[in-house]
Amino acid sequence: MTNTRDVPCIACTDVMEVVVVFPCSQRHVVCLDCFTRYCETRLNERQFVHDAVIGYSLPCAASCDDSLIKELHHFRVLGDEQYGRYLQYGAEECLLRIGGLMCPSAGCGAGLLPADGGRRVECDRRVGCGLIFCRDCREPYHEGVCQTLTAPPTVEASQGFMVGEGASVRGMWDRSSLLLIQESTKPCPQCSVPVEKNGGCMHMQCPLCRAEWCWSCERPWSRECMENHWFA
Repeated sequence: MTNTRDVPCIACTDVMEVVVVFPCSQRHVVCLDCFTRYCETRLNERQFVHDAVIGYSLPCAASCDDSLIKELHHFRVLGDEQYGRYLQYGAEECLLRIGGLMCPSAGCGAGLLPADGGRRVECDRRVGCGLIFCRDCREPYHEGVCQTLTAPPTVEASQGFMVGEGASVRGMWDRSSLLLIQESTKPCPQCSVPVEKNGGCMHMQCPLCRAEWCWSCERPWSRECMENHWFA
């Protein structure tokens, strides 16, 4: 809207002619340039908020309560490509909240709503790639327990070929990298997205579904977690 009252932007403090006014009680104002950067940053971090009534939106940049933007067309300031990502992320968020999941196949990402809660999930060829995968580990479907790391080959299986020194070194590096990833990440209990722990606090928040949970017990974050192992 037109800034007829010459209210400064809460981010850059400049007084601009065209601004966005957040629906918070303080009626905070942000200029279009800062609003665009705010939207881009939150989109890249997948920090938009899914509201059952409003949709996929953002609160006031000052983190005010009850300040989600209701006019979702404002997010068209992102431009065609970024706005397309906004629509995609919003659809994914909605899907996850109703019990769906995304196909893990590279280049697919189709949204799926399996008929039951079984581990075997098939990506419908009418909308996706046809991959049949395991709901738990997102790998091609298999029987039995999920194996994150491939079992080392037996002596019998190793006979009959030679491994070069360079390949051996790369193999050790790849394996150690995978082990490091395993040690520093855990799947979100709600949506299974890998979440990295980069500090001493056990309070985690999933960057995708926003679920708050405990790194130690892998349960929803609670007062018991705070009292017993917040920094354990």
